[in-house]
Amino acid sequence: MKTQILKSEWIASEAASKKLIIVLHGRGDSPAGFRWMPGALGFPDVNYLLLAAPDRYYTGYSWYDLPPNQGPGIERSRSLIDTVMGEIIAHGYRTEDAVLFGFSQGCLMILEWAGRTHHRFAGLIGISGYCYDAERLGRDMSETARHAKWLITHGTIDETLAYDVTEKQVQYLIKAGLPIEWKSYQKGHTIDDADEVPMLRRWIASAFEFAAISAGSALGSRH
Repeated sequence: MKTQILKSEWIASEAASKKLIIVLHGRGDSPAGFRWMPGALGFPDVNYLLLAAPDRYYTGYSWYDLPPNQGPGIERSRSLIDTVMGEIIAHGYRTEDAVLFGFSQGCLMILEWAGRTHHRFAGLIGISGYCYDAERLGRDMSETARHAKWLITHGTIDETLAYDVTEKQVQYLIKAGLPIEWKSYQKGHTIDDADEVPMLRRWIASAFEFAAISAGSALGSRH
């Protein structure tokens, strides 16, 4: 599957499946930076859609401009993600069978977009990011987001985005009604291989399993 509105890479599952992990990279990165995920997570029945942000940034891409000019780019990228989700659905995939995953800028975009969306997902994961405007998101938060499965992680020694700032924002969003599972690791601005990746594998597996059970219960209730 290829998306039209944004550049992307598609990594098909080994076994026929409609399960999907959608990946949003960080500033200056590209889909190539996450080609490691299928091998590291080890799900033979999961497809991967690696999205490229819309703006060139050195050898990679960016979802929005540098501070203090993030706002317009974030709004535009939210609209682009809306369109991408429409393309995914048109290709026969359901957001309910998908996990949305973002690192750094990608984490911010997931908070800002998925916190407002009415699309249901199996899970929503943000790694080493922050929220652009936590108070506004608290006001705009959708009921769907309030009942979603969320995971946000951050490094206590992150040299790029301060741990204390992100933790404060996450705690604010939790109080505002976003059911975030918050995890910290002694790591910098990266994804930790030793402890974090195995946790992600378990968390994603449980998210897909719960989504499948919920779908089965919903179908059963119609008969």
